[in-house]
Amino acid sequence: MFNKIIKRAQKKSAKFGFNENAGNGFQFFEVVVKHASRATTTNSEPENLSPPVEPPPPPPPDPNIIEAMPPLPDVPDSERSNLFLRKIQLCCLLCDFSDTLKCVYEKEIKCQTLYEIFDIIQSGAFKFSEHQEELVRMISVNIFRCLPPASHENSTTEIVDPEDDNRYLDPSWPHLQILYEILLRYIISPETDIKTAKRYIDHIFVLKLLDLFDSEDQREREYLKTILHRIYGKFMVHRPFIRKAINNIFYRFIFETQRHNGIAELLEILGSIINGFALPMKEEHKLFLIRSLVPLHKPKSISLYHLQLSYCVIQFVEKDNRLADPVIRGLLKYWPVTNCQKEVLFLGELEEVLEVTQAAEFQRCMVSLFRQIGCCLNSPHFQVAERALYLWNNEHIISIVAQNRNVIFPVILEALEKNMKSHWNQAVHGLTANVRKMLLEMDAELFEECQKQYLEKEARARESEERRELTWKRLEELAAQAVRDDIVLLN
Repeated sequence: MFNKIIKRAQKKSAKFGFNENAGNGFQFFEVVVKHASRATTTNSEPENLSPPVEPPPPPPPDPNIIEAMPPLPDVPDSERSNLFLRKIQLCCLLCDFSDTLKCVYEKEIKCQTLYEIFDIIQSGAFKFSEHQEELVRMISVNIFRCLPPASHENSTTEIVDPEDDNRYLDPSWPHLQILYEILLRYIISPETDIKTAKRYIDHIFVLKLLDLFDSEDQREREYLKTILHRIYGKFMVHRPFIRKAINNIFYRFIFETQRHNGIAELLEILGSIINGFALPMKEEHKLFLIRSLVPLHKPKSISLYHLQLSYCVIQFVEKDNRLADPVIRGLLKYWPVTNCQKEVLFLGELEEVLEVTQAAEFQRCMVSLFRQIGCCLNSPHFQVAERALYLWNNEHIISIVAQNRNVIFPVILEALEKNMKSHWNQAVHGLTANVRKMLLEMDAELFEECQKQYLEKEARARESEERRELTWKRLEELAAQAVRDDIVLLN
């Protein structure tokens, strides 16, 4: 048994390159490994097989200490990459900008470093493509944050006027501004490879960027608008997702909160996007108009974003005239009842829509449309009545009214006659007389016929009112007689 174990040990030693010598020692055979990529050596010395030692990555800076670093041009080329990475890591340190007396030195060093990174990216003197991930992470750490409570949550004011001198200004804006500049220059830089950058500018990044549109600082929203527009233009793979995410923001604003600070900026981006839609228009774009843009006329704060909203709507109607009918019906659906300033906005947008509306689409909604215009003509608020009368100064509206005067005259003439009789404002009286004269010159025979019908209707209404009053008088007399009879019976 012992001999067998000895033989097995001898076989293993021969297998691994050992040869038992005439004693108890072992003889090692020299093994030379030749790589095809290396030049062969003629000497008998063994080659150095150890791989070249790469310089270790720079250690991350202490999160509690900020130290000044030399400018990038002052170091050798071999050290610039590591120094640039260290500068990015340094800028990941967060500072409290609400207290101007806290960490003053650290804030100054960080801002100087951020400006240097901005200059590097803008000038293109140093290729930063190796550190795209770290750069985007640094920007994300600094700009993605919880927004402070909105000012309207601590006051009775629901709508914040962007022109108000007391509007909110973020104390950290000088720091945020340079970060947004770095992000913008990174996106538009020719050094930025789309295939690589889309791994870092991903859907999560876009969603967090959209969340910042609710910031009360208008300066921040302007930068966000520019950056998101650039991302939409450069990263084509993100386009459907961005449109869907903006759509979801609109849904939440319309049907849940009715409070958001960035609706105007988002609509401004969409105005440019809609302008680039190809024809024939996709069904999803038409649904976006009907389900999102038209319902945006419902919230009370429409005055803050109506200019951008009306531009988007007009872009749709100009590209596809068939959309005029659902747009006009949507305006009539959300027409304000008690908000006169909102009515003036609706009338202005309605005029712009009618300017690009063709006759076929106009005929589908003209009856309900001019009934609403007639109600606006009789509005006790003189600005609403004046704005409705100004519609007749538009030549295109006059032309489509003339083409359909047999239907429109009976609807609108009644409102004009009521204004002439009972409206309290003299300016409204003068404008009504001008419109009435215009209709008379357009078709005198039809005008007189409609006026005759109106007078007959008024006569019937007076007769009905007289009969109603007479009936009530008879009922009063019968009731009084019944009371007298009861008193006689009781006595």
